[in-house]
Amino acid sequence: MGILYDDLVIVRHSEKEGEPSVITVNCPDKTGLGCDLCRIILFFGLFIDRVDLSTDGKWCYLVFWVVGKPTTRWGLLKKRLVEACPSCSSASGISFYTELQPPKPPDVFLLKLCCYDRRGLLHDVTEVLCELELVIKKVKVSTTPEGKVMDLFFITDTRELLHTKKRQQDTYDHLKEVTGNALINCDIEMIGPEATACSQGPSFLPHEITDGMLNLEMLDEQQSGYLPPDSVSITMDNLLSPGHTLVQIVCRDHKGLLYDIMRTLKDYNIQISYGRFSTKRKTECELDLFIMQTDGKKIVDPSKQSALRSRLWMELCRPLRVALVSRGPDTELLVANPVELSGKGRPLVFHDITLALKMLKTGIFSAEIGRHMIGDREWEVYRVLLDEGDGLSVPREKIEQAVWKMLMGWE
Repeated sequence: MGILYDDLVIVRHSEKEGEPSVITVNCPDKTGLGCDLCRIILFFGLFIDRVDLSTDGKWCYLVFWVVGKPTTRWGLLKKRLVEACPSCSSASGISFYTELQPPKPPDVFLLKLCCYDRRGLLHDVTEVLCELELVIKKVKVSTTPEGKVMDLFFITDTRELLHTKKRQQDTYDHLKEVTGNALINCDIEMIGPEATACSQGPSFLPHEITDGMLNLEMLDEQQSGYLPPDSVSITMDNLLSPGHTLVQIVCRDHKGLLYDIMRTLKDYNIQISYGRFSTKRKTECELDLFIMQTDGKKIVDPSKQSALRSRLWMELCRPLRVALVSRGPDTELLVANPVELSGKGRPLVFHDITLALKMLKTGIFSAEIGRHMIGDREWEVYRVLLDEGDGLSVPREKIEQAVWKMLMGWE
C-alpha cells in the first residue's frame, strides 16, 4: 500500500501557547527538498526550534518543531508543503499520482496602483500581497510632487489564478480595504516574463554592497551588525562515517538560517542523508549533517571542501547585504540577497524592509527591485530612496541597523 496524500504532511498543533507545533513530512526524496520546505516555512513566518531528518536516498522523513503566530494559516501551510513533496509513485511502486512535468515559468502580471501617499502605505500594500500569496518579482515606486504614488508591482501568483476575474477582484478588494480613500486606481494585466529578466553587471552598486559578495575576507564586522567570521564554526569530518562527510555548524541563529544552509547545499547539488538541528535560548544553534555528493561519495577533495565551507561561512555571516549610501543630496537604502540557482529569491525581504522603515516613521520616495549578475551569481537588489522631507530625522546608522535586525529576525 502507498502512503495517503494527506499523510505526506502531518501538523500536530501545540497544546500551550509558545510551545512548538510539530510538522512531519514523509515523502519521496529529491535533492533540495529540505531547501524547498524551509523556504515555505520561512515565507509563513514560523520560527524553527528543532529539526530531525533522514533519508535512504529514495524516501525521506523530516520532523520540524516550529513556533507559529496567532495569524499562522496552518491549513494553507500544509497545502504548500504537500505541493513541494515529490510524487509518490516512484517510491511506493503504486501510481497514485501522475508524474509531474517540469514546471513552466509562472505567468507574470503587472499590478498598477495609484494612491494618495501616506506614511507606511507601501508596507501595507506589500503585506496584503504577501497574504494573498502574490510574489513580488520586481517593483517600481515613485512619488509625485502632488503627493500621489504610482506603484508598479511585477508579480506572480502562487495559486495560479490571477488571470481570472474573481482572483483579480479579490485582490482589488483587499487593496481597497487597506488603502481606503487613498486609492485612486488599480489595474492588473498579464505581461511577458522578460519584464523581470536579470540584468548584467553591478554598475550602479556601491562598494558597500559589492564588497564581500565574493570574498569572505572583506567582511566588516562593524558594518550593520554583520557577524564576524570567527563567530561561525564549521567543521568537516570524513572519519566518523564510512559513507558520509559530517558537517558540524555552530553559530548565532537568524531568520531563515536553516533555509540559507539548505539553499547552499542545494546549489552545490549536495545530498543530506541524516541531519539534526537545534536551538538554544533562541539565539544559538547547532547543526549536524551527514552529506554526500550526487555520485554517492564523500567530499574528500580539499578544494571542494574549502569551497563549500567558504560559501556556508558567507551565507551564515552575511545572508544579505545592507547599506545606506548618499545619492547626491538624497539617501538611498540598498539591500541585496543571492538568488537560488532555481531562480527563487528570498521570501519577505521587501516586506521586512518596508516594515522596518514604517516602524521608524521614515518615508519612502521611490523603490525598485531588480536582479543582477555579479560574478557568477544572480542577486536580488532592493533600492529604496528615502523621503527626507526637511532632513533625515532618524540617524543613518539607526536606519541601517533597524533594517538589518528586522531582516535577521533580531528586532
